[in-house]
Amino acid sequence: MKQVEDEEILLKFKDEQTRTLAFNLLLQKYQQKIYWHIRRLVIDHDDADDLVQETFVKIWKNLANFRNDSQLYTWIYRIATNESITHLNRKKNKNNISIDEVNTELAETLAASTHFDGNKIQRQLQAAILTLPEKQRIIFNMKYFDDMKYDEISEVLGTSVGALKASFHIAVKKIELFLKNVD
Repeated sequence: MKQVEDEEILLKFKDEQTRTLAFNLLLQKYQQKIYWHIRRLVIDHDDADDLVQETFVKIWKNLANFRNDSQLYTWIYRIATNESITHLNRKKNKNNISIDEVNTELAETLAASTHFDGNKIQRQLQAAILTLPEKQRIIFNMKYFDDMKYDEISEVLGTSVGALKASFHIAVKKIELFLKNVD
């Protein structure tokens, strides 16, 4: 099936007659990418499913007001990232624990997950990523897994390209060090 361009989706969404079709096209194009983006941040499959749903509800409610100041997919990623961060912060505040303890909990969830079918090396990489501070983890995931360019990540996170490059470099070094010390 041919991918529909974002401009066509936006045009169809503006028309009441084709709004539902446009949203379905948007879901087909982005739902899986957004699921994996969120899943890498929150680890838990059920939490990721809930957050994907919340993300697309927000997109539905706000897409008519999309101003084309950014690319559609960076706007969608910003919503998904913010939903994920809000979820992690709620979890931290609800349990009155530090973000390090949340990361430890996420690592335990990853180890016990029946929804993660990765091999030992993938689990070690995910464990290494979970040792990163939240912002570095998000930047690493967007660059490494989502293959986003620095200027696209900059649009999503509102951070300068220079700061992103530095954070990614530091994250890579931390992951390399972690992986060298495993086994």
